[in-house]
Amino acid sequence: MLSVRNLVKHYRVHRRRPGLLPALASVFRRRYTVVRAVDGISFEIGAGERVGFLGPNGAGKTTTLKMLAGLLHPTSGEISVAGHVPFRRERDFLRSIMLVTGQKQQLLWDLPPAETFELNRAVYEIPRDEYRRTLAELVDLLDLGDLIHKPTRQLSLGERMKCELAAALLHRPRVLFLDEPTIGLDVTMQAAVRDFIREYNERHGATVLLTSHYMDDVAALAPRVIVIDRGRLIYDGSLENLVRQIRPDKRVTFRLEGPLPPVEWARFGASVVAQDEARIQLQVHGGRLRELVSWALGQLPVADLVVEDPPLEEVLSELFARRHEEGE
Repeated sequence: MLSVRNLVKHYRVHRRRPGLLPALASVFRRRYTVVRAVDGISFEIGAGERVGFLGPNGAGKTTTLKMLAGLLHPTSGEISVAGHVPFRRERDFLRSIMLVTGQKQQLLWDLPPAETFELNRAVYEIPRDEYRRTLAELVDLLDLGDLIHKPTRQLSLGERMKCELAAALLHRPRVLFLDEPTIGLDVTMQAAVRDFIREYNERHGATVLLTSHYMDDVAALAPRVIVIDRGRLIYDGSLENLVRQIRPDKRVTFRLEGPLPPVEWARFGASVVAQDEARIQLQVHGGRLRELVSWALGQLPVADLVVEDPPLEEVLSELFARRHEEGE
């Protein structure tokens, strides 16, 4: 569904020192530097996949999404989305994709979302019967109710985001580019948006490429992740394997029924992450996990325990730190 080969996007940026004389000099002689926003990345995504597209700020994620959506022309390389070259912006291509960003909106501020829905129906030439069926399905999945008849300015941020998703999906795109779709939302609304995206993907087989700085979004939606840094691809594979490669340790949390006696955790290859009167959280290598848990259940007043992977934020931070230390 998506094929990217040696994709490059470079910008020429005018540089000058502050002040009047440098400003006047730049009128006659401009100096430019080349910014390598995307620097030769390649990947493929199959139909119906949900893929996380990750990287630090300035890594080139949004630039790549804009090229995939046909908003930017690449400097070089090849892109194919649903069988189309995006920057040609052919009619069938535009009907098959949608780019949703959490920081921009298409809803008309003083009008209810229903008016935007009608506008999109006309733009995409959706037959009236199909439009009614699709809108009813989206209203049900997103639990919109009467929200679509209230002026957009009266809706909360979370309500507006749900209506944005509905407006974006009325023409049932085959490819969704989601750029920070849950930014600024509270925890409950983030979960609702994630549930909807997963349900839409499973129900219609849509391909989803997601960027987000909320790692809960990625963990919940993306079995596979593509990671870029400084415009270059540094990982493409399963999220589980990435965590295992970078941080093979586990986090074990014990909830206690009584006081905890002194313990030399280092003999199990473990270290304390957090501790209070009722619980203790340890970090331990995966190979020593069974030994530690077996001993703790027999020797300590354990009421309950939870075993988790390290937080994804820590995994990515360590991945980027290693690359920068190696000078890549």
